[in-house]
Parts: sequence; structure tokens; C-alpha cells
Amino acid sequence: MAGVSDCFSIGSTVACKTCYNKEIEGEVLAFDPQTKMLILKCPSSSGRASLNDVHIVNLSLVSDVQVKREVSPTSNEPPQSLNLQRLNTRVRNQIEEKKRMVKALQAGVSPEGQKLFIAISKTIQEITWNGPNIVVWDNVTIIPPYKVENVQGDKDSKAYTHVKKVVEKHMKDTAAAETQQQPSQVQRQTQKGSSAQ
Repeated sequence: MAGVSDCFSIGSTVACKTCYNKEIEGEVLAFDPQTKMLILKCPSSSGRASLNDVHIVNLSLVSDVQVKREVSPTSNEPPQSLNLQRLNTRVRNQIEEKKRMVKALQAGVSPEGQKLFIAISKTIQEITWNGPNIVVWDNVTIIPPYKVENVQGDKDSKAYTHVKKVVEKHMKDTAAAETQQQPSQVQRQTQKGSSAQ
């Protein structure tokens, strides 16, 4: 391995060749000298300018490292530290969400039920599965086939009214999305029919 620096400045441009002969060039986001791990931000492989690919490179497994453009640190301040409590909370929430989705799959819930569950969980955290039924705030239940008329609970409660509105909005959004897809499907069928003639 040629030219491995003891430290790479954040913002510098580095190119390296991996053990798979893949060349990676990008901006240094982070470098850990103890583990020799380098994190590079590269242009998106999808070609979209608003996105980036991030590569984590183990410098012990590269055959060549070159610093294409060195950036000198503008200040002696270290980078801001991460909020570990916030990150741990985010990880815990994501794990809980995945567990709820696995529980839904095990109960044989339809894709419509899963989509409704996800839509509700974006605004209401107190949501769970009870078999194939969606339970919100422990007192509103939505049973298959997960339509507005399938919302059950105390009809005079604010919770029932709110959940019913969320289900209505989800149904309207789903219908609107399906309506937008249908014209393109009709066009494709028309094109196939005209090319077959």
C-alpha cells in the first residue's frame, strides 16, 4: 500500500484502489487512524446530483492510496461530536418498527393493511398489531380489510375521530396514486397494441 497518510484532512479528495481492483475517489468525511478506516463521499452511482454514495474503506485492504487534493484545516477545532443519545433512540425506534412489521407479516396481514399501518405510524407512535388488527392508542381498532368503515372504538372519542380521519386521508391518497398510474398503463397497452398491428 503506497502513500497512506497518518491522517487525512476532512474535505480532502482521496483516490484508492480496493482489493477488488475497484477505484474509488471522493471527499474525506472521516478517518480513524487506529483502525485505518476511511469514509469517502463520492458522486452518486445513480447519476442524481442531489445524492451521494458513501464508501467505508479499510485502508489495510487497498493497493494504492493517493491524495488528489489536500485541504488544510481552517481551524484547530475538532469536528462536532455526535449526539449518541439521539442516535441510540433512532436505532431503537427503527428496531421497534421492524419488529412490528415482522409481527404483521407473521400474522398474514395484507399489503393494504401494512401500508395503512405505516401511514398511521408516521404520526402516531402508540400503534401495534393484535393478530391482523391494527390497534391505535389501545382503544381504536382497525380490522381487515382496513377501510374507513372497519375502524372500531368509542365513536364519541377524539381518538376514534382522529384515527378515522387518518384512515380516510390514507384511502384518498392511495386512490389518487392509483389514478395517476392508470393512464400510463393504458398508454403502454395502447402502444403495445399499435406495435402489434
